[in-house]
Amino acid sequence: MRYTQLLQYALTKPKTIYALVLFMVLTSLAMMPKLTIDTDPENMLSHSNTDRVFHNQVKSQFNMPDMIVVGIVSPTSIYQPKTLAILTQLSNDILNIEGVISQDLLSLSVVDNISQQANGGIRFEYLMKQAPTTQAASQAIAQAIKRLPMLDNTLVSGDNKAAAIYVPITSKDLSYPVAEKIRALSQQYANSELDFHITGLPIAEDQFGYEMFVQMGVAAPLAGCAIFALLWFFFRNIPLIIAPMAVAMATVITIMGALIGLGFTVHIMSSMIAIFLMPIAVVDSVHILSEFADRYKAGDDVNTVLNKVMSHLYTPMLYTSITSAVGFYSLLLTPIPPVKVFGAFIGTGILLAFALTVIYLPVYISRLSPKALINLQIAVAKMEQKGRLASLLQGLGAIASQKTKTILTLFTLLLIFSILGISKIEINDNPVNWFKADHEIRVADKVLNQHFAGTYDAWLVFKRATEQSSQVKAQFVALVKQASAANIETSTITALIDKAQKNKNNSLFNQELLIALDDMAFSSTSEQQVYIDNMVQFAEQQNATQKLFLQPEMLNWLAKLQQAMNATELIGKSNGLSDIVRTVNRELHSGDDSDFVIPASSNGVAQTLLQYQSSHRPQDLWHFVTKDYQQSLLWLQMTSGDNQHTSAVVDWVNQYLASNPAPADIEVAWAGKSYLNIVWQDAMVNGMLNSLLSSFVIVFLMMVALFRSFKYGVMAMLPLTFTISMIYGLIGWLGKAYDMPIAVLSALTLGLSIDFAIHFLQRVRELERETQSLTTALTLMFEEPSRAISRNAIVIAVGFTPLLLSPLVPYITVGFFLASIMMVSAIVTLVLLPALLIRFNRSAKKVSAA
Repeated sequence: MRYTQLLQYALTKPKTIYALVLFMVLTSLAMMPKLTIDTDPENMLSHSNTDRVFHNQVKSQFNMPDMIVVGIVSPTSIYQPKTLAILTQLSNDILNIEGVISQDLLSLSVVDNISQQANGGIRFEYLMKQAPTTQAASQAIAQAIKRLPMLDNTLVSGDNKAAAIYVPITSKDLSYPVAEKIRALSQQYANSELDFHITGLPIAEDQFGYEMFVQMGVAAPLAGCAIFALLWFFFRNIPLIIAPMAVAMATVITIMGALIGLGFTVHIMSSMIAIFLMPIAVVDSVHILSEFADRYKAGDDVNTVLNKVMSHLYTPMLYTSITSAVGFYSLLLTPIPPVKVFGAFIGTGILLAFALTVIYLPVYISRLSPKALINLQIAVAKMEQKGRLASLLQGLGAIASQKTKTILTLFTLLLIFSILGISKIEINDNPVNWFKADHEIRVADKVLNQHFAGTYDAWLVFKRATEQSSQVKAQFVALVKQASAANIETSTITALIDKAQKNKNNSLFNQELLIALDDMAFSSTSEQQVYIDNMVQFAEQQNATQKLFLQPEMLNWLAKLQQAMNATELIGKSNGLSDIVRTVNRELHSGDDSDFVIPASSNGVAQTLLQYQSSHRPQDLWHFVTKDYQQSLLWLQMTSGDNQHTSAVVDWVNQYLASNPAPADIEVAWAGKSYLNIVWQDAMVNGMLNSLLSSFVIVFLMMVALFRSFKYGVMAMLPLTFTISMIYGLIGWLGKAYDMPIAVLSALTLGLSIDFAIHFLQRVRELERETQSLTTALTLMFEEPSRAISRNAIVIAVGFTPLLLSPLVPYITVGFFLASIMMVSAIVTLVLLPALLIRFNRSAKKVSAA
C-alpha cells in the first residue's frame, strides 16, 4: 500500500489508529516489571570472548572473588587502641553481612602474624584477635606489619594513617547493598575523628547501576517537560503539541517495553535509549506542524492541507529517518553486545517514531477543532514575522550567499584545526570516573589511593607450558609397551596417554596417572613389579618436574620481577607466592632479613608452604598458586584504574619478559577487572571506527540515490563530515579522554547530523525548480524551511540538556556533546551548503559561457 492510500485510510479510520497505538503502548507497559539492570563492564565483552573466559577461569582457579575496599583514615596514626578497637568491631560486623565471604575477608583482626617461637620453629597467631588496650601493644602490631610484605601497605598504609578492610562478596551484584550496610555500620562511629571510605571497581560499577536507574527515571521526564515547553513556545497551542509528545512517549514506551520483554538487560548504554528517542521522535512533527501552520488558512479543508503537507515532506522525512536509523544500526557492527543492543533499539525507535508521525500525527491534527487550528496559524505567523529567530536566519542567509569565499576558507581552516585536535585524542576510561569529582566514590578512590599501594588490581598469571616434549612422551610409551609385553594389563594407562594427546592443556604425568600406576602394582606379580616400578619412577620424576612453582629458580625469577616492578612508579606493590615463601623461610631460620630468601631446594620450598598451611588462613596460599603448582598468580595493586595506566603496566611487563626470560618454558597472561577494561575499550574503538566507515559509505550511497546526483550526494555528506571532525577535534583540544560515551558519539553524529542537510538540499532543489533561480530559492529557503531546521536542532539540543544535571559523567558527556552536535550540524548546514551551492552555480555558468 502506497503512503497516500495509507494516509487516506488513517484519516477515515481515526479510532482504529488510536486503538492500535493504545494497544501497542499498553502491551509494552506490561513488560516493564521484568526490568533488570546491568552495569558490569565485563558484559561489554561477549561471553565467548577469550580474555573474558580466561578472567573467569582465573577467578575460579585461584578463588579470587570481587572485593569492596573499606578504608579508615586517621588524622594521626592508625595504631591507636581506640582506632584499632573500632577497626576490629567494624570487621566483625562486616563478617555478619549476608553476601560477604567471611573466610576470605582481609583485616588486621583476622590475618596471621608469622613469627618465631621462643624455643625455635615457627608460630602462626592472629595478628589482632582482640583490639589492643595499650599504646605499646598497638606499636607491636605496627612492627609486625612492617615484617609482613603481604600486609604492609595493603592492610595498613605506608604512612600508618589508614587501615583497609578487603570485603570479598559472593556476587558483584551485591556490591551496592553490601556497601550500603557497611556505610550504615560506620555511622555509629560518626563522632570519632576517623573518616570512612568505600571504593573498588565492583562497588563503583554496582552503585553506578543504582544511580543510573534513578537517572533513567528522572532525565527522561525532564527531557519530555523541556521539549513540551519548547514546543509550546514555538506553537502556543497545547492541544496541538500533545500530538508530537504522544508520538515521543509511545515510541519510548514501546521500544523500552520491547527491549525488556525480549529479555535484554538495561545496561549503561540502553539506559539512555529513552533520553535519545524523546527529542529525536518529535523532529519530524516539528516539520509537519511548521509547514501545516504555514499552509493552513481559515476555511481550508484540513485533510486537503494535510495531504499537501505530507506529500511534500514524506520523502525527505523518510530518508532522514532511514539515514538516522542506519547511523545507529551501524553499531551492530561493533563487537560490544550492549552497544549492539543500543544501536538496534534506537534505530528501530527512529523508524517507529517516523511511522507514528506520518500516520498518527495527521489523524490527530484532522480531529482538532477549527478554532485550535486558527490559533496555531496565528501563533506561528506572529512568531515567524517578529521573532528573533527569523531575523537571525535571514541575516545568516545573506552572509552565506555573499561571503562564499570567506566561508569556504574558514571551514577549510576549521577542518585542518579539527584534524589536528583529533590527532591529540587519547583512549582512556575508568568506571570510577563515571562519577563526578565530589561523589563519595570518587572521593574515596582519591583518598585511599593517596594512602595505600592501590585499590585497583590486575592479575598476572604464569603457567607452566603444558606440552611435554615428544621425546619424554616417547620414553614413557616405550616403558608402557615393555610392560604390556610382560603380560601386564596397560589399557588404563594407554587411555590416559590418548586423553593427554587429545587435550593438549592436560598434562600426562598428573595425579590421575600416578594413582592408576599405584592400582596396577596391587594386582601385579613380583616378576611384573619391575616394569611397573620403572613406569612409576619415570612418572613421579616428570610430575615433580612439572611442579614448576616449587622450583627455587622459578620463584627467584618471580621475586626479581616483583622487585623490578615495585621499583617503577606504575604499581604500588605486588603480592605473590615468593612473598609467602620468603617470609616463612625467614621465620623458620634466624628471623633476620638475611634469611628473607627463597630456599635452595624444591624440598625447602615445599617445607615452607607446608608450614604455611598450618596457619589460620591456609586457603590464602591457593590465591597465588594452584594445588598442582603448575600455575601462579601475581596480584598487582595500582593507584589508578585508567586504561592508559594499566596499558603502561602491561607494556612494561612485556618488555621485562623479553629482556629477562623465565628459567622454564612458561605462558604468561593477564586477568582482572582493570585489564578487561583495556580489552573492551580497544574492541569498542576498533568497532566504532568500522561501524562509522561502513555506515558513512551506506549513507553516502543513499544520498546519491535520493538526489539522483553524485554532486548533491557529496554535498549532503559535508555537514556531517565537518560536524564529526569539529566535535572530535574539540574533544582532542580539550584533552577529553576517548571513553565509552565519546566512542558512540560518532555513530550518533552520523545518524542525526545528516537530517538537516537532506531537508535543506531537498527543499532548495524544489524551490529552484519552482522559481528557476538559485538565488531566489536560497532567499526563500531562509524563511520557513530554515526556521523548521533551526527548531529541530533546538528541540533535540534542549531534549538532551537534562542530562547535564546528572551526577553521572557519561550522561553529562553525552548531553553536552549531543547538544553541541545538533547546533553545530545545523549551523554548518545553513552556512556551508548555501556557499557551496553558489560557488558550484558560478562555476557552472562560467563553463556554460565558455
